[in-house]
Formats: sequence, C-alpha cells, structure tokens
Amino acid sequence: MERSLNRSALGAAGRRQHDRQRSWFVSAILVLVPNLFFSPVASADSPPPPTSGDAIVVGSIGDASRLLPILATDSASGDIVGLLFNGLLKYNERLEIVGDLAESWTVSEDGLTFTFHLRPNVRWHDGAAVTARDVEFTYRKLIDPNVRTPYSSSYELVQSLDVLDDHTVRIRYKEPFAPALESWMMGVIPKHLLEGQDLNTTPFLRKPVGHGPYTFVRWKTGELIELKANPDYFEHRPYIDRYLYRIIPDEATLFLELLTQGVDLSSLTPLQYRRQTNSPFMQRAYHKFRYPSFGFTYLGYNLQDERFKDIRVRQAINRAIDKQALIEGVLYGLGAIATGPYPKESWGYDPSIVPTPYDPRAAKALLAEAGWSDHDGDGWLDRNGQRFQFTILTNQGNEVRRQVAELIQQQLKAVGIDVKIRTVEWSTFVHEFIDKRRFEAVLLGWSLSRDPDLYDLFHSSKTKEGEYNFVGYANPDVDRLLLEGRRTFDHEQRVRIYHDVHRHLYEDQPYTFLFVSDALPMLSSRFRNVVPTPIGIGYNFIDWYAPRSEQRYHAVMQQ
Repeated sequence: MERSLNRSALGAAGRRQHDRQRSWFVSAILVLVPNLFFSPVASADSPPPPTSGDAIVVGSIGDASRLLPILATDSASGDIVGLLFNGLLKYNERLEIVGDLAESWTVSEDGLTFTFHLRPNVRWHDGAAVTARDVEFTYRKLIDPNVRTPYSSSYELVQSLDVLDDHTVRIRYKEPFAPALESWMMGVIPKHLLEGQDLNTTPFLRKPVGHGPYTFVRWKTGELIELKANPDYFEHRPYIDRYLYRIIPDEATLFLELLTQGVDLSSLTPLQYRRQTNSPFMQRAYHKFRYPSFGFTYLGYNLQDERFKDIRVRQAINRAIDKQALIEGVLYGLGAIATGPYPKESWGYDPSIVPTPYDPRAAKALLAEAGWSDHDGDGWLDRNGQRFQFTILTNQGNEVRRQVAELIQQQLKAVGIDVKIRTVEWSTFVHEFIDKRRFEAVLLGWSLSRDPDLYDLFHSSKTKEGEYNFVGYANPDVDRLLLEGRRTFDHEQRVRIYHDVHRHLYEDQPYTFLFVSDALPMLSSRFRNVVPTPIGIGYNFIDWYAPRSEQRYHAVMQQ
C-alpha cells in the first residue's frame, strides 16, 4: 500500500513496503565510530564483493507516527514499517508482482479465489513462526470497524479467508476485485503479540516486532529511529548492519548534515539539486538521482466550508494559480504541471486532458458569478460583508511547500483573495488538523500506488476521521466509476474508467492539482549495488553494501 502523505527520501525501500553534532551518535546501545581508514571510492571496473558492516544514516524532516503497517499513513512510518514487515506480495524493479512472504500463489479462472502458499521457516523477530494465522489476523483487523485504518476498503469484497494449513491461505471474493493482488502487499502483523489488544493504542505502535530485513532497536521521538539487520531474514541478512533514521525538521539543517557527512541519504530540494551540490567534494562523496515521483502536490480544500462547496470558486482558484511559475520559481524546472491525480507514468493518465490556462481575469469573472466582488473598494473580494480570506495549512520544515504557499498567496492576492499561511509540526499537523478536519485549505502531496485505483482518496464513503478523503469530496459519478474500476479485470475497460475519473476530478477540482515534482535523492557514494529503477533506488536495499575499506562506522558496546 503505497498511498501516503509524502516526504520520503528512500522511496521504494520504505515501501518494501524511508544534536547536530557527531556526539549525537553515542547511545546507550552502541557507539558508531568513524573508520579512520576511509578511502576513496573504488573503481567501477573492479567492484569489490559485497561485505557486511557499516550504518546508513537517513535524514528526514518528519518523524514517524505509528509503526504498524495497517495504521501507517505517513511516509516516515511507511519507510520504517517497510523494513520491519513484509506482505504476501511485492513489486519488483520492473513493476511485476512477485512473491514476498508468499513463495507462490494461484488465481482461479473466474478471478474470485486466490490461494497463497507461504514460505516455510519465516520467523518473527522474537523467534515465533510466521503462519497463515497471522495473515488471517491481519485481515480481521483490516476489516474491524474499531481499528482506525484507512485501508479497509481494499478488503470489503472479500467473502471469506480460510486457513488451509500453517502455510496456506485461501481467499474468496464476492465479485471481481482488480487491485486484489496489490492489496495483499499489506504488511502482515503478529497474532501472538497483538490478539486482544486495542490496535489504536497498543504499545506495539512504538515497539514493533516484525519479520522483515531489519529489527526494531529504539525510537527517540523527534530525533531518531534505529533498526539493526535481521540475521535470520529469509532472503538474506542485509549487508548494512544499522539503519538510523534521523529526524531533522529543518531542511537547511538537514542539508548541512549532508555537507558534513552526518547524513548518508536524504531528499534534496530543487535548489540544492541545481545549485548547491555541484562542488568536486559533493560529486565525489555523493551520487545524485533524479526521476519523476509517482505522485503529485496539491492545494486541498475543506469541502464542508461554504466557500469551497461552490465549484466555481475552486475552478477560479485553479485559473488564478500559475503552476508553471511554481515549477520554474520553486522547483527550478524539476517537475511538470499536474492535470489531475495521475502522473504521466500512470496508465490511468489521460493525455487528452490539458492544463487549464493561467487566467486571472477569467478567475475573477468566475468569482463574481459566485458572488465574490470588491464591493467596498478595499482591494479584497467580499460577499455579504465578509472578506474572502482563508488559511493554507502545511507542515513545518518543508521549504518547497513554504515557498509554493507564498507564491500562491501572491497570485491569489492579485485576484482579491486574502490568503494566510500557517505551518505546523508534522505529527500535530496530521493528527490534530488533518484527521480532525480542522483546516480550510492544506498544501500537501500524495505518493500513489501503481494501480490507479483512487477509491480511498476520493470515494464519498472514505471521509471518516483517519481516512484519506479528508477534504470530504463526494460525486456520485466518481463513486460509480471507482467501484466499476475495481470490479473488472479488463485492462482496456479499466483504462477508460480511470480516464473518466481523471477528467471528473480535474473538472471538479476538490484539489487544485499543482505539479508532479521530480524525486531528488542524494546518497553517499560509498554504497554499492544502488540502481535507479521505475520504483526508485531502494527496491533492493538489503543488497546495498559499503566496501570494508570505505565503511564509516562500526558498532562497539559502550562501557
């Protein structure tokens, strides 16, 4: 399940399912000691054999929230649970669905029955066996109305799930469900540890026990999440010993950590990518990557607000915002205008939909139709004596979003709309404002699944607290199309359906779809076996390694 509020650096590694001083590395568990014999990068003509050891330090501007796959809704949580848990299936680097916990599976001719055969000898990090009972338990919790998961809709059409033996699960559907295989990429959770607990509040959320390539060590809120390699992982032990997820909520400070090699992997801002990472040292010490992100950035509206219920207002704001100016001025050209929820790389994308032209005059005319004019001559639109004023809410630490909000503020001022900007710490932003619908407009981004099913984002049934349709969008035609898209396996028919969804959403403008930005991760050049693919650079993270002579850290027990 890849849909999440995005901020990730590692990308697909986080979805396998992603102190400012050197003394920060000292802990009660270990000390990371710089290797004094660090050497330059080895020649690509004679790559050294993989060797274990070292640590990777990943920088993030936001902390995780809940380390349980069925409750992980932000990218930081997704990055971590992707290293702790596996689903039955996963995508490989060619976007093919392959086995993960399932070593094989079969699908009946009518597409309604799926039988999964689990790998033998997979164990939880506490030593207990992973069995079909865990798969059944995970499913039961996904459909439990008392569990605040946004993913339940992907399992509503399951008629029955039967455990045939310890390593075999048979799943029958009431009717065809096209995204079925992708839905079983959800991380499996442990029945023996969670049965009888309230999953919304269990201590497990902060001290998870998984079965993935890394095991949980500790979580210091707002500072660090630490994982260590699982020596018993069924594929093989990851070569990198330690995974340190540093939370550095300011992008400038995070970049300084890159400059001083206090962080090995982080996402760059467009400015950093274009202008601040081209020195000989940075080119020698790091590798930069660039590829289109599979998602989009948007300005979303609380559609319970009377102003934004009027489609003319939303369409006017779409005309009043110059997206190309945002791309050139903030992204330094590293992105493309969004015409809806699908990037061009998605087969749900309709190429016939062209961006609405930037046209402030047309925007003002639409606003006047909706009753918003400058009646008192003060330069601001008003209606019934009330100025058209609203606040854009976004998360702290994201410089790109802050700059985009400021440009939108200026552009909407030009048509007479008074915009305020408020930034909030990430965890508070999600749980106190997004989950509780306490906002007028939000500036955010979505990372998307490869299947173009958008049921969780835009179906009218998914508006409850904790679910993804937090703007409150409801369109009966879109509801119908989203259901039809799930219930047919005919690819050409699904293409037509999602093209229609694309068109409806761009006309309705529940969001102002702004742009698809390029992903810009930067990684220490000491790591090998790193290959960019359609799903990012992290799909094979367990195969990354640093040659012994280039390893920067080793672990020693503290006296």
